[in-house]
Amino acid sequence: MDLLGSVGAFGQGALGYLLPFLFVLTVVVFFHELGHFLVARWCGVRVETFSIGFGPEICGFDDRRGTRWRLSWIPLGGYVKFHGDDSVASTPDSEAIAQMAPEELRTSFHAKPLWQRVAVVAAGPIANFLLAIVIFAAIFSTTGRFVTPAKVDAVNPGSAAEAAGFLPGDLVLSIDGSPITSFADMQRIVSTNPGVALEFVVERNGTEIRLTAIPELRQVEDRFGNSQRIGLLGIQRSAQPDEVSQVRYSVPAAIWEGTKETWFVIDRTVSYLVGVIVGREAADQLGGPIRIAEMSGEVAKLGILALLNLTAVLSISIGFLNLLPIPMLDGGHLLFYAIEALRGRPLSERAMDIGFRVGLALVLMLMLFATWNDIVNLAGRS
Repeated sequence: MDLLGSVGAFGQGALGYLLPFLFVLTVVVFFHELGHFLVARWCGVRVETFSIGFGPEICGFDDRRGTRWRLSWIPLGGYVKFHGDDSVASTPDSEAIAQMAPEELRTSFHAKPLWQRVAVVAAGPIANFLLAIVIFAAIFSTTGRFVTPAKVDAVNPGSAAEAAGFLPGDLVLSIDGSPITSFADMQRIVSTNPGVALEFVVERNGTEIRLTAIPELRQVEDRFGNSQRIGLLGIQRSAQPDEVSQVRYSVPAAIWEGTKETWFVIDRTVSYLVGVIVGREAADQLGGPIRIAEMSGEVAKLGILALLNLTAVLSISIGFLNLLPIPMLDGGHLLFYAIEALRGRPLSERAMDIGFRVGLALVLMLMLFATWNDIVNLAGRS
């Protein structure tokens, strides 16, 4: 009975991670490919396949325009295959294109003007960003935000806050000129700027005072057991119930807040990648499918809003990743189109073939590295 119970518990636990993971990834991939699909249709491109996942088909159907909509066995992405494509990476099938009749050629992606090809390729990442904005805006306009004033209740001895001259009772009004309306606003700026001198304006006994503090770089664990390197001031906050307010936004204001939230995630991602390149950040923070599945399962326990928030963040990450100038990704195609615009003609088939091979190798190495990080992270917690 114990063995059967253990097997059952393992199955339930795996299912608890798998279902949220599939939900989050499917939503993000679907909207990414839908962006490509809609703009391609608008440009008169014939779409042969719309697939969620790779590999053999589980199920599917053909729509009235001949597009095969399919769900495939490997749920780690998806693709849209256009008329004239040689592969799911949208490489051109030169032999097939050369044999097309003029009427057929008009529906081929690779025969379209440069600006239309750019629009189709860019539509995927843009759709990811728009999805994130919509999710954030929906949360802000319905549930809203719980806001706690950025007040200092205690200062840790020997901390960066103590060195800067913070005192209990101080109310943070701005950091480097940016208004601070909540303790969460302050935490966000401080955590993403370790080792950077920040200028604070605080209210103390009715008087505004300027303080300069340098957040200390610390390695901490989040609620999911993942190790993170963030900046800390050493300020404590113990808000009373009457100090917490719930703020709901109008639809226009919620859209603006959602846009700012999306930009923050993009900005933080860029800062992290630059930090990895210059050696300021550690590459072990990069996570792969195992970490995404684990986080999806843990976040799902917090409720549907938390899972939607993770979906928005992952959608931004997928959109940004696809804009990197690596062949095989959307950014690689855009790089080729930029070269085409400068040269006045496309790159040769050999050059593009080499580029796609290099891009495939880079993508595979990145996936292997991220998965290795996931395994090391799990082993370190066992």
